[in-house]
Amino acid sequence: MAPKSLVCLLLMAALLLSTSANPVDIGTCIRNCAQCKKMFGVYFEGQLCADACVKFKGKLVPDCEDVASIAPFLNKFE
Repeated sequence: MAPKSLVCLLLMAALLLSTSANPVDIGTCIRNCAQCKKMFGVYFEGQLCADACVKFKGKLVPDCEDVASIAPFLNKFE
């Protein structure tokens, strides 16, 4: 999937938020997912990250420099 397509997909996911979620938190979460996808490419599951942003309403913001926060979204290609 092209990076621009991924960003569009992540933004569309943000629009499907519940009214109880803070859009600022979710927006930050999704932007961080997109940034990590740019940094790690095929090793980072951007869609899974965006889904987690929506599911947890932006409370678990991934930090691309903190392995613990992005570990659930990393995969290995051997």
